[in-house]
Amino acid sequence: MADIWLMRHAAYQGHQSGHHAHPDAPLTDEGREQARHAASNLPTGITSIVTSTMPRARQTAEIFAHHTGLPIVAAIPIFAEWRAPSIVHGRGPDSYPSAYTTWRAQRHENPELRCGDGESLADLHARATDCLTLLTATARRGSLLLISHALLLGVLTRLSDGPAVAFEEAAQDPWQFTETRELTLVAGS
Repeated sequence: MADIWLMRHAAYQGHQSGHHAHPDAPLTDEGREQARHAASNLPTGITSIVTSTMPRARQTAEIFAHHTGLPIVAAIPIFAEWRAPSIVHGRGPDSYPSAYTTWRAQRHENPELRCGDGESLADLHARATDCLTLLTATARRGSLLLISHALLLGVLTRLSDGPAVAFEEAAQDPWQFTETRELTLVAGS
C-alpha cells in the first residue's frame, strides 16, 4: 500500500475557534491563499486527491489540484466533518442550548446517543472506519492525499481507541488549517 496523507481544509468564512462551523461555509480569501501555499509544499509521492464534498474541503482540494496538477479522484460525503446538531451551528460553549449540554455530559458513557439531527460518536467512528477502508483501497493505486475536516481526521487517526475516546482525543488535538500529517496505521486498525 502507498502512503496516505491527511490534510485539514483551509480557513473558511465564519470561523471562530471553539464554535461549530456551518456545513456550507466557503473558504475566505486567506483560506484560498493557504491552499495555494500548501500546494507548493506537497509531500513527495502523492499521485491523487480525495476530499469531502463540504465546500471548505472541496474548494481547498480544487485549488490544490489546480496548482499541483494532481487529479481529484473522489469527492464524497463519507469524508465530511462530524455532523454536529444544527442547534449549535455557529455557536460556542458560552451559548450552547441545554439539550446539547446534556448530550455532551452523556456522550462518553453512551456513544450511540444523538443530539437532535447530529451524528452520534458511534456513527462517526463507523464512518471513519469506512473511510479507512476506502482510503486503503484507493491508495493501492498510489500515494493519496485526503483533504477533510479536523474531527474526522482526528478520529481516523485514533480508530483503535473506540468511539468516545477517539472523539474526545480528536477534539483536543488541534489541526491547523492546511496542516498535513501522514496516516500511520496501527496493527489491528
